[in-house]
Amino acid sequence: MIRWAIVVALSLLGACAPRIQEPGPAISEPTLGADAFVAADGARLPIRIWESEAPPAAVILAVHGFNDYSNAYADLGAYLAANGFTLYAYDQRGFGQTDHIGMWPGEDALIGDLTAVAREIRNKHAQIPLIIMGESMGGAVVMVAMTRSDAPPADAAILFAPAVWGRETMPWYQRAALAVASYTVPWLKLTGEGLNIRASDNIEMLRALGRDPLFIKKTRVDALHGVTDLMDKALAAAPHLKTPALVLYGEKDEIIPREPTLRMLDRLPGQGAGEQRIALYENGFHMLFRDLDRKIVWRDVLSWMRDRHAALPSGADAHAKAVRAR
Repeated sequence: MIRWAIVVALSLLGACAPRIQEPGPAISEPTLGADAFVAADGARLPIRIWESEAPPAAVILAVHGFNDYSNAYADLGAYLAANGFTLYAYDQRGFGQTDHIGMWPGEDALIGDLTAVAREIRNKHAQIPLIIMGESMGGAVVMVAMTRSDAPPADAAILFAPAVWGRETMPWYQRAALAVASYTVPWLKLTGEGLNIRASDNIEMLRALGRDPLFIKKTRVDALHGVTDLMDKALAAAPHLKTPALVLYGEKDEIIPREPTLRMLDRLPGQGAGEQRIALYENGFHMLFRDLDRKIVWRDVLSWMRDRHAALPSGADAHAKAVRAR
């Protein structure tokens, strides 16, 4: 009976496989327009820009999280623009208003797009510092990209609750369930209903996302498989992330657990030299810069960009040191 069950399981594993919507062949040079970035394979990635009226102190390239899109940065972008910074945010492949919505494009495609967009922005704003910002999955993309030999030409990074929940920190039954589902029903779409997980305490914002047709509500299993592969690589990249960085995490985060986040923080190499700042928010949820206390986070981000060695206004960096010391 056991032998028969093994044969059936192996046959199911061979029946399907996670699908990746990989980029096509290069047909032209990448171009950055006023409302979109066009990749080398012709893929169009819509862009939103919040511009400073005066020459900006720095230009920010922002990368959104899983199932989200560039509009995630609307309020933060407007705040930073009013304070002398210009922010670009684009829809990653498979999200927002791009083609093949909901299909996982592979981490190489996501990282390649980030690098290409960053280079175009650097060319456009040659004499201005470039900061790359990423939330959740976007933070994972930034972490992996910045540790590659062909890293984006960025001067610093800001990571909001980066997605580092790699398989090494998952219990065996979660790893097993994901593996089996990925190779038997990769096309199956799942929702978070019934899990009783809160991404933020900002209920009105969450309701607005529920009404937003561009925010993905049902996720393919193979997309979950893909983002887990990315999280594996992001956690592994932590010891090699030498870019000056501000890493922010909410202690009430129910999306990216505390254990893998602390493991990632302990592996960062540049904290002793003050090049990497960690901020922990006692009342922060996963969507830190959209929570009810978002303006506290906004002010910390603004302060750090203006002076990377000054203490954060909220004291979240001092709190992080105290928590980790315990």
